Amino acid sequence: MNRKPRVVVGLSGGVDSAVSAHLLKQQGYEVIAIFMKNWEDDDDSEYCSSNQDFIDAASVADLLGIEIEHVNFAAEYKDRVFAEFLREYQAGRTPNPDVLCNAEIKFKAFLDHAMRLGAEKIATGHYARVREHGGSFQLLKGLDDTKDQSYFLHRLNQAQLSKTLFPVGEIRKTEVRRIAQEIGLPNAKKKDSTGICFIGERPFREFLNRYISKEPGPIKDERGRVIGQHQGLSFYTLGQRQGLGIGGIKDKGAQRGGGEHAPWFVARKDMHKNTLWVVQGHDHAWLQSLALDADDANWVAGEPPAPGTYAAKSRYRQADAPCTLARASSAGFHLGFSQPQWAVTPGQSAVLYDGPVCLGGGVICDAL
Repeated sequence: MNRKPRVVVGLSGGVDSAVSAHLLKQQGYEVIAIFMKNWEDDDDSEYCSSNQDFIDAASVADLLGIEIEHVNFAAEYKDRVFAEFLREYQAGRTPNPDVLCNAEIKFKAFLDHAMRLGAEKIATGHYARVREHGGSFQLLKGLDDTKDQSYFLHRLNQAQLSKTLFPVGEIRKTEVRRIAQEIGLPNAKKKDSTGICFIGERPFREFLNRYISKEPGPIKDERGRVIGQHQGLSFYTLGQRQGLGIGGIKDKGAQRGGGEHAPWFVARKDMHKNTLWVVQGHDHAWLQSLALDADDANWVAGEPPAPGTYAAKSRYRQADAPCTLARASSAGFHLGFSQPQWAVTPGQSAVLYDGPVCLGGGVICDAL
């Protein structure tokens, strides 16, 4: 009669999910942990830490006195996330696999598995919040602005949010670390994860080279002069400064924020002519956009917001930028900005906010 609600926590081996599990136990939930294995291709390499992560997660579960199950989602990950990741790169775009992983694995495959275990809710260590408002569920930014992860969660829907808890979204990262040390978590001082397991700390170009064929071509400056050779357009992203192989070239005629010693940045990719265009100077006009179009939209509320004034991020590590939303639908939308946005990149996500509320977003298809 007094059975406590069952929550299945995604225990990653990191401190955020560990403290999430602890907080849920404190709140009286029956907590079960699941460790998700999402990558197998080179799991024994120096770059993939999933074996150590599981050891850390199991140690946390032991300390907290909760059961932990090791679940392999590698096949689903490869079909639903990695295949799309490669398709996007081969098309010359720069995808964000974390967004797709959340929508397809953590809040779909994992959620389905948790429900089969009799869970009423799932929980993760994301810095975000869920609020019930007017009969629907809102996705809110985490209270710690420096750690907010709502950008990566903008593809979640009402059914997923209704069954999701984000315990650390209500507190700051410093408090998470303090709690972890106070209760003696074995991973209290573990560094935050820096990316996707299948990439990890490895050289990115070396990794992509295993899956995408190279087709070298010319690197040109804004005047059409060939100043180098690229290794394949898939290996470069707009705004990229490192790894261009043209650092020693001087352009005495460079203008618009350049100068003869100004660094070079990737500004455009011409897939038809296999040409990489670069410019000098961070503030070059080719790197600035006052508008963007996005497709493949997802709206958290289930329908697009009304046209009007909002704020948006066109990349994760970016302050919210005031914008005007137009032509919003389930297919896509148009955003106009009052200030130029730097290196707006096709394939990345444009995510819309109304104050702390994440409304949803889409995949950038064009910078204007």
